[in-house]
Amino acid sequence: MSDLHPGNDLHPAAAGGFSAGAETYARGRPDYPAALATWLRDGLRLGPGRSVADLGAGTGKFTRLLAATGAAVTAIEPVDAMRARLAASLPGVTALAGSAEAMPLAAGSLDALVCAQAFHWFSTPAALAEIRRVLRVGGRFGLVWNVRDEATPWVAALTAIMNAHEGDAPRFHTGAWRKVFPAEGFGPLHEEAFAHGHEGTPEQVIIDRTLSVSFIAALPEAERAGVAQAVRDLIARTPELAGRAAVTFPYRTQVYWCERVS
Repeated sequence: MSDLHPGNDLHPAAAGGFSAGAETYARGRPDYPAALATWLRDGLRLGPGRSVADLGAGTGKFTRLLAATGAAVTAIEPVDAMRARLAASLPGVTALAGSAEAMPLAAGSLDALVCAQAFHWFSTPAALAEIRRVLRVGGRFGLVWNVRDEATPWVAALTAIMNAHEGDAPRFHTGAWRKVFPAEGFGPLHEEAFAHGHEGTPEQVIIDRTLSVSFIAALPEAERAGVAQAVRDLIARTPELAGRAAVTFPYRTQVYWCERVS
């Protein structure tokens, strides 16, 4: 992380949890539904000859989708461990240290900017002003979250285990991120949702997913081990999970976009 963007700009749960949990994050977090390729093309108008930034890019799970559009992609990620993993796996992407309030990009240099799984950490007027600065007029700002489908009882039980440790960490589910909209210089916020599922072993898609949550990854080792055991106990007492070599974790993928109009 460069001197321009010191680590104390980050919420402690993000600074500690994402640094400690980069490997678990890469294993446990789901990818994205195939329908997002169409959304990126039609909603954000991405393709060859276009430029896009992935703000809060993490280990690059969403950055891969942006690169697949043929657009020129810049990934901005303040956590060194995550940015290093992204740079190693996506050599065609420019990976830069930066923050939502101070991006190392020229004014009006982007056709689009996307935050995937990240905007709740920095949903402030200052961040929106910086996003507006780097977008061209007519450029589009996209938001993406994979949201656990809590209509499934075991997913709701898993959320209860996680939420016992959330403290004051910003979360998508609180809806606080919406307070910055409508935003100066941007048009209305458009919304869509897609069904999605993360398939794999229970260890990967349930336990690693839980341990990848920033405020869980930042816990002392003994407490983190206690969370992992609580999740294993949940798996063991849930008939559709116990003893299964592969399971599907249900999600819905929420996407939003608005256009810079002035």
